[in-house]
Amino acid sequence: MIPFLRKQFNTSFTPDKYQAFLQRIDDACGTHVQFRLSETPCFFPQSLLRRMAEDGKELIRQLVESPAYRTRSNASIPEEFRVPNEPPHPMFVQVDFGLVRDSEGSIQPKLVELQAFPSLYAYQGTLAQSYIDAYGLARFEGGDRLRFFLGGLDGTSYRELLRRAIIGTHDPANVILMEIHPLEQKTLPDFLLTEKMLGIKTVDIQAIKKQGAQLYYERNGGRIPIRRIYNRAIVDELQRKNVKLEFDWRDDLNVEWAGHPNWYFRISKFSIPYLRHASVPKTWFLDRLERIPDNLQDYALKPLYSFAGLGVVIGPKRDDIEAIPAAKRADYILQERMRFEPVIETPHGGTKAEVRVMYVWQDELKAVLTIIRMGRGLMMGVDHNRNMEWVGASAGLYVGE
Repeated sequence: MIPFLRKQFNTSFTPDKYQAFLQRIDDACGTHVQFRLSETPCFFPQSLLRRMAEDGKELIRQLVESPAYRTRSNASIPEEFRVPNEPPHPMFVQVDFGLVRDSEGSIQPKLVELQAFPSLYAYQGTLAQSYIDAYGLARFEGGDRLRFFLGGLDGTSYRELLRRAIIGTHDPANVILMEIHPLEQKTLPDFLLTEKMLGIKTVDIQAIKKQGAQLYYERNGGRIPIRRIYNRAIVDELQRKNVKLEFDWRDDLNVEWAGHPNWYFRISKFSIPYLRHASVPKTWFLDRLERIPDNLQDYALKPLYSFAGLGVVIGPKRDDIEAIPAAKRADYILQERMRFEPVIETPHGGTKAEVRVMYVWQDELKAVLTIIRMGRGLMMGVDHNRNMEWVGASAGLYVGE
């Protein structure tokens, strides 16, 4: 979307440079990145990124600052996962936008979904820097001003922001990143980079034990008290895998949360029907739908609580909707379908981009980074972009002022 940078990149690209980039990111992470990485970063106008960052802030604040929504969203938290001592706002929020072309021909960001849950905060900056280094982008015309952090942050201030958010006032030895079987997760590169950046340990949720109100884990024959948890365990995965724990989420524990679990439910696809903003597509809870539209090809059916596009049906059939039991329909939304504009020029033709704006809410709600997913399929997930090149996870770069 910055033509002079796109032309320079596409002209200078070689498969060898791509392989060198892949090796560089693996080396930086200390493990192989299992998900597909696009051959290219995405070059966005700074004004467009700022607009998405501000739109996302407005959406988040609509929800957090509404007592009425807070009351309504109580129903979104399953009783068995209702954690005490909830703070007044989430610490980590992701807002995903698709880029569409309006009736006047302009590119506009439209909300895809939002989630109050951590994302790849340690990994994404490393990915962006790896693109710059492996492809020599700093030597491009204008490349010396390429940036990827948002909100006036740089590498040092970003690391300090994450340190305060995740570690707080504690000794890093008593702070953990908590996940389900972390060595098996595709997000392992982020966990390892978080450890390296902040000096905390990644601990399998099933290895956590409880004594009274205190959580701990064992290492080298000793007990390590847990004072603060950077929670990366996704509830629907806990349920799908029937993971058994030695503590109860409802317990009033002597522990702080870096990302309180309740906000995962409060700000999610559950939130979208309550939002009022030009960037928000029309969305209904399935159980409140007065009639099934005739033009279902223009809609998407989505379960409220799933990651990575699991269960999403683009252009559902009437049978898909009618097959959902009435008692389960409150757990689904029907959303006006967005047709992403292929704004990234690649050797394989125009390619679509979905932009995730990542936020950290400490003293203020702050946009910090972007994650980009590129694709030419029906959706952005791997299953819809099989055997394609110049698609996959990417980084958003802009020319700083």
